[in-house]
Amino acid sequence: MNAQNSIQVLQAYATGLSAQSRQHKVQSQVFASMGLNKLAEKYADHSKEEAEWVDKMVARIIDLGGEAKVEATPAQTIYKDVVEFLKADLAVSVKEVPVLGQVTLSLAEDMTTYDLMKGYYQDEEEDMYWMQEQLDLIELIGLQNWLVKQL
Repeated sequence: MNAQNSIQVLQAYATGLSAQSRQHKVQSQVFASMGLNKLAEKYADHSKEEAEWVDKMVARIIDLGGEAKVEATPAQTIYKDVVEFLKADLAVSVKEVPVLGQVTLSLAEDMTTYDLMKGYYQDEEEDMYWMQEQLDLIELIGLQNWLVKQL
């Protein structure tokens, strides 16, 4: 097992996920201000879940003898247009989920980290399918009807 490789992967994902968690929390507040309470709750919960993954990753870094770091993250775009947000978030998932799958497989020698990242992968894949489903619903029933479901 290459602990240093695991630590580097975990740190990179913890950093990115921390930024994503913050973006989803702010996005949740924007949706709440628009009266889209169900969507706001979905993304508030999503933000908490992402923060929990960060906590697990940091704990694993420490278990491996690494030093957890708080690294700078790039600014995140906040959207007022719900469809634009879903499309942008989905585009990130479509691009990154396969990469995450490959990275997870590369950790197979470190079973604990592999299991952690496999769980994270499954969660991200589920989120990706949910976003696609929402965009499909918008296409099928129309944006206004979909927005009513989010009140």
